[in-house]
Amino acid sequence: MIRFRPVLHAVTLLVGIITAFMLFPLGIALYNHETASAGGFGLTIGIMLIVCPLLWLFSRSREGGHHLRTREGFLMVTFSWIAASAVGALPFVLSGAIPSYTDAYFETMSGFTTTGASILTAIEPLPRSVLFWRSLTHWLGGMGIVVLTVAILPFLGVGGVQLVRAESPGPTLDKIAPKITQTAKLLWFIYLGLTVVETVLLMLGGMDLFDALTHTFGTLATGGFSPRNASVGAYNSAYIDAVITVFMVMAGLNFALYHKLLRGNTQEIFRNTELKMYLLIFGVSTLSISLSLLNVYGG
Repeated sequence: MIRFRPVLHAVTLLVGIITAFMLFPLGIALYNHETASAGGFGLTIGIMLIVCPLLWLFSRSREGGHHLRTREGFLMVTFSWIAASAVGALPFVLSGAIPSYTDAYFETMSGFTTTGASILTAIEPLPRSVLFWRSLTHWLGGMGIVVLTVAILPFLGVGGVQLVRAESPGPTLDKIAPKITQTAKLLWFIYLGLTVVETVLLMLGGMDLFDALTHTFGTLATGGFSPRNASVGAYNSAYIDAVITVFMVMAGLNFALYHKLLRGNTQEIFRNTELKMYLLIFGVSTLSISLSLLNVYGG
Protein backbone atom coordinates (compact mmCIF):
# COMPACT_ATOMS: atom_id res chain seq x y z
CA MET A 1 0.00 0.00 0.00
CA ILE A 2 1.33 3.40 -0.97
CA ARG A 3 1.78 5.84 1.91
CA PHE A 4 0.86 9.32 0.73
CA ARG A 5 2.01 11.15 3.86
CA PRO A 6 5.77 10.79 3.22
CA VAL A 7 5.20 11.62 -0.46
CA LEU A 8 3.40 14.83 0.49
CA HIS A 9 6.13 15.60 3.02
CA ALA A 10 8.86 15.36 0.39
CA VAL A 11 6.87 17.29 -2.24
CA THR A 12 6.26 20.06 0.30
CA LEU A 13 10.00 20.34 0.85
CA LEU A 14 10.57 20.58 -2.89
CA VAL A 15 7.96 23.32 -3.24
CA GLY A 16 9.71 25.17 -0.43
CA ILE A 17 13.01 24.94 -2.32
CA ILE A 18 11.36 26.22 -5.50
CA THR A 19 9.91 29.12 -3.54
CA ALA A 20 13.32 29.95 -2.07
CA PHE A 21 14.80 30.22 -5.56
CA MET A 22 12.16 32.85 -6.39
CA LEU A 23 14.11 35.24 -4.17
CA PHE A 24 16.60 35.68 -7.04
CA PRO A 25 14.09 36.99 -9.62
CA LEU A 26 12.42 38.99 -6.84
CA GLY A 27 15.75 40.72 -6.21
CA ILE A 28 16.14 41.41 -9.93
CA ALA A 29 12.62 42.85 -10.07
CA LEU A 30 13.31 45.16 -7.14
CA TYR A 31 16.66 46.24 -8.59
CA ASN A 32 15.11 47.06 -11.98
CA HIS A 33 12.01 48.67 -10.43
CA GLU A 34 9.71 46.11 -12.05
CA THR A 35 6.76 46.72 -9.77
CA ALA A 36 4.34 44.20 -11.26
CA SER A 37 6.94 41.44 -11.33
CA ALA A 38 8.07 42.19 -7.78
CA GLY A 39 4.45 41.94 -6.69
CA GLY A 40 3.99 38.64 -8.50
CA PHE A 41 7.05 37.01 -6.98
CA GLY A 42 6.45 38.56 -3.57
CA LEU A 43 2.83 37.38 -3.45
CA THR A 44 3.80 33.87 -4.53
CA ILE A 45 6.48 33.68 -1.84
CA GLY A 46 4.00 35.00 0.74
CA ILE A 47 1.39 32.38 -0.17
CA MET A 48 3.92 29.57 0.01
CA LEU A 49 5.20 30.81 3.38
CA ILE A 50 1.71 30.05 4.68
CA VAL A 51 0.89 26.89 2.71
CA CYS A 52 4.20 25.02 3.01
CA PRO A 53 4.48 25.03 6.83
CA LEU A 54 0.87 23.86 7.12
CA LEU A 55 1.42 20.97 4.69
CA TRP A 56 4.75 20.18 6.37
CA LEU A 57 3.10 19.85 9.80
CA PHE A 58 0.15 17.90 8.38
CA SER A 59 2.39 15.36 6.60
CA ARG A 60 4.94 15.00 9.40
CA SER A 61 5.51 11.40 10.46
CA ARG A 62 4.21 10.40 13.87
CA GLU A 63 7.12 7.95 14.19
CA GLY A 64 9.78 10.64 13.65
CA GLY A 65 10.98 9.78 10.14
CA HIS A 66 9.91 9.06 6.58
CA HIS A 67 11.49 6.35 4.45
CA LEU A 68 10.26 6.22 0.89
CA ARG A 69 9.84 2.90 -0.86
CA THR A 70 10.40 2.46 -4.59
CA ARG A 71 6.79 3.03 -5.66
CA GLU A 72 6.53 6.04 -3.38
CA GLY A 73 9.77 7.41 -4.83
CA PHE A 74 8.41 7.31 -8.37
CA LEU A 75 5.11 8.79 -7.20
CA MET A 76 6.99 11.59 -5.46
CA VAL A 77 8.91 12.40 -8.66
CA THR A 78 5.65 12.57 -10.63
CA PHE A 79 3.96 14.84 -8.10
CA SER A 80 7.14 16.92 -7.86
CA TRP A 81 6.95 18.01 -11.49
CA ILE A 82 3.23 18.75 -11.17
CA ALA A 83 3.60 20.74 -7.95
CA ALA A 84 6.76 22.56 -9.05
CA SER A 85 5.08 23.69 -12.26
CA ALA A 86 1.86 24.66 -10.49
CA VAL A 87 3.74 26.91 -8.05
CA GLY A 88 6.34 28.08 -10.56
CA ALA A 89 3.61 29.33 -12.90
CA LEU A 90 2.13 31.69 -10.30
CA PRO A 91 4.64 34.57 -10.75
CA PHE A 92 3.98 34.61 -14.50
CA VAL A 93 0.25 35.04 -13.90
CA LEU A 94 0.35 37.31 -10.86
CA SER A 95 2.82 39.67 -12.56
CA GLY A 96 0.69 39.82 -15.70
CA ALA A 97 3.54 38.59 -17.90
CA ILE A 98 1.49 35.56 -18.97
CA PRO A 99 -2.16 36.28 -18.09
CA SER A 100 -3.44 32.76 -18.77
CA TYR A 101 -2.62 30.24 -16.04
CA THR A 102 -2.82 27.43 -18.60
CA ASP A 103 -0.18 29.12 -20.74
CA ALA A 104 1.93 29.89 -17.68
CA TYR A 105 1.71 26.29 -16.51
CA PHE A 106 2.76 25.05 -19.94
CA GLU A 107 5.72 27.44 -20.02
CA THR A 108 6.81 26.43 -16.51
CA MET A 109 6.41 22.70 -17.11
CA SER A 110 8.42 23.09 -20.30
CA GLY A 111 11.10 24.82 -18.26
CA PHE A 112 11.34 22.36 -15.39
CA THR A 113 11.27 19.35 -17.71
CA THR A 114 13.82 21.09 -20.01
CA THR A 115 11.53 20.51 -22.99
CA GLY A 116 12.14 23.99 -24.37
CA ALA A 117 8.70 24.43 -25.96
CA SER A 118 7.21 27.90 -25.50
CA ILE A 119 3.93 29.70 -25.96
CA LEU A 120 5.70 33.06 -26.12
CA THR A 121 6.19 34.84 -29.45
CA ALA A 122 7.66 38.12 -28.18
CA ILE A 123 10.20 37.34 -25.49
CA GLU A 124 12.35 40.47 -25.20
CA PRO A 125 9.55 42.84 -24.05
CA LEU A 126 9.04 40.76 -20.89
CA PRO A 127 10.57 42.00 -17.61
CA ARG A 128 14.10 40.77 -16.94
CA SER A 129 13.03 39.18 -13.66
CA VAL A 130 10.42 37.09 -15.47
CA LEU A 131 12.92 36.08 -18.14
CA PHE A 132 15.40 35.11 -15.44
CA TRP A 133 12.82 32.94 -13.67
CA ARG A 134 11.85 31.35 -16.99
CA SER A 135 15.47 30.34 -17.61
CA LEU A 136 16.04 29.38 -13.98
CA THR A 137 13.31 26.74 -14.25
CA HIS A 138 15.48 25.17 -16.96
CA TRP A 139 18.55 25.16 -14.75
CA LEU A 140 16.71 23.67 -11.77
CA GLY A 141 15.11 20.98 -13.89
CA GLY A 142 18.33 20.23 -15.74
CA MET A 143 19.91 18.19 -13.00
CA GLY A 144 16.57 17.40 -11.46
CA ILE A 145 14.99 19.35 -8.65
CA VAL A 146 14.47 16.04 -6.93
CA VAL A 147 18.21 15.40 -6.75
CA LEU A 148 18.63 18.75 -5.03
CA THR A 149 15.89 17.78 -2.62
CA VAL A 150 17.55 14.44 -1.89
CA ALA A 151 20.68 16.26 -0.78
CA ILE A 152 18.62 17.79 2.03
CA LEU A 153 16.12 15.03 2.86
CA PRO A 154 18.34 12.94 5.18
CA PHE A 155 18.75 15.90 7.52
CA LEU A 156 14.97 15.96 7.84
CA GLY A 157 14.45 12.25 8.44
CA VAL A 158 13.31 11.38 4.92
CA GLY A 159 14.89 8.55 2.94
CA GLY A 160 15.91 9.62 -0.56
CA VAL A 161 17.65 6.78 -2.41
CA GLN A 162 14.53 5.88 -4.37
CA LEU A 163 14.16 9.46 -5.57
CA VAL A 164 17.62 9.59 -7.05
CA ARG A 165 17.10 6.26 -8.81
CA ALA A 166 13.85 7.62 -10.25
CA GLU A 167 15.15 11.02 -11.28
CA SER A 168 18.91 11.14 -11.90
CA PRO A 169 20.32 11.10 -15.43
CA GLY A 170 22.55 8.13 -16.20
CA PRO A 171 22.47 4.50 -15.03
CA THR A 172 25.44 4.53 -12.65
CA LEU A 173 24.93 7.56 -10.44
CA ASP A 174 24.17 5.55 -7.32
CA LYS A 175 27.70 4.14 -7.54
CA ILE A 176 29.53 7.47 -7.63
CA ALA A 177 29.67 7.94 -3.89
CA PRO A 178 29.04 5.55 -1.00
CA LYS A 179 26.09 7.56 0.28
CA ILE A 180 23.20 8.79 -1.82
CA THR A 181 23.31 12.24 -0.22
CA GLN A 182 26.96 12.59 -1.16
CA THR A 183 26.05 11.58 -4.71
CA ALA A 184 23.37 14.26 -4.97
CA LYS A 185 25.68 16.92 -3.57
CA LEU A 186 28.49 15.85 -5.89
CA LEU A 187 26.21 16.09 -8.93
CA TRP A 188 25.19 19.61 -8.01
CA PHE A 189 28.80 20.58 -7.30
CA ILE A 190 29.74 19.54 -10.85
CA TYR A 191 26.63 21.27 -12.23
CA LEU A 192 27.50 24.50 -10.42
CA GLY A 193 31.09 24.29 -11.64
CA LEU A 194 30.01 23.99 -15.27
CA THR A 195 27.59 26.87 -14.74
CA VAL A 196 30.31 29.20 -13.47
CA VAL A 197 32.77 28.29 -16.23
CA GLU A 198 30.29 28.71 -19.08
CA THR A 199 28.97 31.99 -17.67
CA VAL A 200 32.49 33.43 -17.54
CA LEU A 201 33.29 32.25 -21.08
CA LEU A 202 30.09 33.79 -22.45
CA MET A 203 30.86 37.08 -20.72
CA LEU A 204 34.30 37.02 -22.36
CA GLY A 205 32.42 36.77 -25.66
CA GLY A 206 30.56 40.02 -25.05
CA MET A 207 27.43 38.98 -23.15
CA ASP A 208 26.45 40.83 -19.99
CA LEU A 209 26.00 38.85 -16.78
CA PHE A 210 22.23 38.52 -17.20
CA ASP A 211 22.41 37.15 -20.74
CA ALA A 212 25.35 34.90 -19.89
CA LEU A 213 23.54 33.36 -16.93
CA THR A 214 20.22 32.83 -18.70
CA HIS A 215 21.89 31.25 -21.73
CA THR A 216 24.01 29.07 -19.46
CA PHE A 217 20.86 27.87 -17.70
CA GLY A 218 19.33 26.86 -21.03
CA THR A 219 22.56 25.27 -22.26
CA LEU A 220 23.34 23.05 -19.28
CA ALA A 221 19.71 21.96 -19.11
CA THR A 222 19.87 21.19 -22.85
CA GLY A 223 16.52 22.94 -23.04
CA GLY A 224 17.10 26.10 -25.03
CA PHE A 225 15.21 28.95 -23.36
CA SER A 226 16.74 32.32 -24.27
CA PRO A 227 15.90 35.92 -23.30
CA ARG A 228 16.27 36.91 -26.97
CA ASN A 229 13.73 36.43 -29.74
CA ALA A 230 16.48 35.17 -32.06
CA SER A 231 18.13 33.16 -29.29
CA VAL A 232 21.94 33.00 -29.62
CA GLY A 233 21.58 34.07 -33.25
CA ALA A 234 20.98 37.60 -31.96
CA TYR A 235 24.67 37.92 -31.10
CA ASN A 236 26.00 36.83 -34.51
CA SER A 237 29.10 35.46 -32.80
CA ALA A 238 30.91 32.29 -33.82
CA TYR A 239 32.66 32.31 -30.43
CA ILE A 240 29.37 32.30 -28.50
CA ASP A 241 27.96 29.60 -30.78
CA ALA A 242 31.04 27.45 -30.15
CA VAL A 243 30.94 27.88 -26.36
CA ILE A 244 27.26 26.99 -26.16
CA THR A 245 27.69 24.01 -28.49
CA VAL A 246 30.58 22.60 -26.47
CA PHE A 247 28.80 22.99 -23.14
CA MET A 248 25.55 21.56 -24.46
CA VAL A 249 27.44 18.48 -25.60
CA MET A 250 29.11 18.30 -22.17
CA ALA A 251 25.75 18.69 -20.42
CA GLY A 252 24.38 15.73 -22.36
CA LEU A 253 26.98 13.38 -20.91
CA ASN A 254 26.43 11.05 -17.99
CA PHE A 255 27.62 13.12 -15.03
CA ALA A 256 29.20 10.02 -13.50
CA LEU A 257 31.95 10.48 -16.10
CA TYR A 258 32.88 13.84 -14.60
CA HIS A 259 33.36 12.22 -11.23
CA LYS A 260 35.71 9.69 -12.80
CA LEU A 261 37.55 12.53 -14.53
CA LEU A 262 38.02 14.36 -11.24
CA ARG A 263 39.45 11.17 -9.76
CA GLY A 264 41.87 10.85 -12.69
CA ASN A 265 40.25 7.65 -13.93
CA THR A 266 40.58 8.56 -17.62
CA GLN A 267 40.99 4.99 -18.87
CA GLU A 268 37.53 4.02 -17.65
CA ILE A 269 36.09 7.11 -19.35
CA PHE A 270 37.53 6.17 -22.74
CA ARG A 271 36.22 2.61 -22.33
CA ASN A 272 32.70 3.84 -21.60
CA THR A 273 30.33 2.46 -24.25
CA GLU A 274 27.68 5.10 -23.63
CA LEU A 275 30.20 7.91 -24.23
CA LYS A 276 31.46 6.32 -27.46
CA MET A 277 27.94 5.93 -28.83
CA TYR A 278 26.99 9.47 -27.75
CA LEU A 279 29.98 11.03 -29.52
CA LEU A 280 29.42 8.83 -32.57
CA ILE A 281 25.81 9.97 -32.92
CA PHE A 282 26.87 13.58 -32.38
CA GLY A 283 29.63 13.35 -34.98
CA VAL A 284 27.51 11.63 -37.61
CA SER A 285 24.63 14.07 -37.06
CA THR A 286 26.93 17.09 -37.32
CA LEU A 287 28.48 15.78 -40.52
CA SER A 288 25.08 14.98 -42.04
CA ILE A 289 23.67 18.42 -41.24
CA SER A 290 26.80 20.12 -42.59
CA LEU A 291 26.58 18.22 -45.87
CA SER A 292 22.87 19.01 -46.11
CA LEU A 293 23.53 22.73 -45.62
CA LEU A 294 26.25 22.65 -48.26
CA ASN A 295 23.79 21.16 -50.73
CA VAL A 296 21.06 23.65 -49.84
CA TYR A 297 23.22 26.75 -50.05
CA GLY A 298 25.43 25.57 -52.86
CA GLY A 299 28.61 25.30 -50.79
